[in-house]
Amino acid sequence: MGEGKRIVVDHVVHGFGGRRVLDDITFDVDGHELVCIVGQSGCGKTTLLRIMAGLLRCDSGAVLLDGRAVTAPSERTAMVFQHFGLFPWKTVRANIEYGLRNRGVRDPQRVDRLIETIGLKGAEDRYPRQLSGGMQQRVGLARALAVEPEVLLMDEPFGALDAITREQLHDELLRIWAENRSITGIFITHDIDEAIVLGDRIIVMAGGVAAHIIDVPIPRPRTAQDARVHPGYPELRRKVRKALQFG
Repeated sequence: MGEGKRIVVDHVVHGFGGRRVLDDITFDVDGHELVCIVGQSGCGKTTLLRIMAGLLRCDSGAVLLDGRAVTAPSERTAMVFQHFGLFPWKTVRANIEYGLRNRGVRDPQRVDRLIETIGLKGAEDRYPRQLSGGMQQRVGLARALAVEPEVLLMDEPFGALDAITREQLHDELLRIWAENRSITGIFITHDIDEAIVLGDRIIVMAGGVAAHIIDVPIPRPRTAQDARVHPGYPELRRKVRKALQFG
């Protein structure tokens, strides 16, 4: 890390229908850090991510990006969702180009590089219905990366995939992180192993609060297998599991 505080979540509170979902959430994220937020369903993970993306206003507190309050969606930020959100009538290439075209940018070379980087070469003219779930999620990731975001927010993007495809995409994301030092990321998951494999730190959410912040001392660059055979892996897993159980 050591690149300064890119994101600051400062005493964020939010509720729905009289029920407080987020209760004084506070943490920060360094430049180029990938922080995983793990917690059970309904603990407020997605609500927090939507506030960080500027899609939802918190009741009190603030999210700061490089010292400025996030109050609306920004071109500096991109999101990847669990349900791929691809346009079924657009090809792989057209889906990846979508964000760029919205910004008035035409950069076929950038799109070509992403298609190759993300393992979609040869599939650029296919439609989403012709792709596996893993390939569709690769398109979603490439579309987010195409706009060269400074912050990448990911809401359980691999949650609907089978175990083998998920591990392949873990390695893809780890490789992208190793090669691109300009991105800072938040990755939402309910999977302990996924959080350890991907994260520099893990924030355990329980009861609407950031109950624990746990460092992941597994060096980068790394692969999913590197993480799982690291001698500290079993203890990290035990620590996160305990935090989830007891809050």
